[in-house]
Amino acid sequence: MRRKRPEAWTNNTWMLHHDNAPAHTSLLIREFLTKHETTVVSQPPYSPDLAPADFFLFLKLKSSLKGHQFQTVEEIEENLIWDLCAILQNTFQDAFQNWKKTLGAVYQEWRGVL
Repeated sequence: MRRKRPEAWTNNTWMLHHDNAPAHTSLLIREFLTKHETTVVSQPPYSPDLAPADFFLFLKLKSSLKGHQFQTVEEIEENLIWDLCAILQNTFQDAFQNWKKTLGAVYQEWRGVL
């Protein structure tokens, strides 16, 4: 964020959403996020598919690599970078809008359960 969106970092106008993996919720990470006053969007329990990388990006990259055999890690990286650059900006924006809609629906459902 600091490098790619410095204005959002400076103004603290962004939110972090992660999947509650132990590496993301460790004391060190929580202290860092608190120190930098980062807003964290909580992940509802048993909803790992809400991370945009899981429901959008990985599926898109996986499908583009499917059926190809690579000889080296560098060849895989080169193809992934090519595929990432080929994704249009509005495709990412659409994925973000879908994420917000899905997250809202999940929270509505969990309200009824809790």
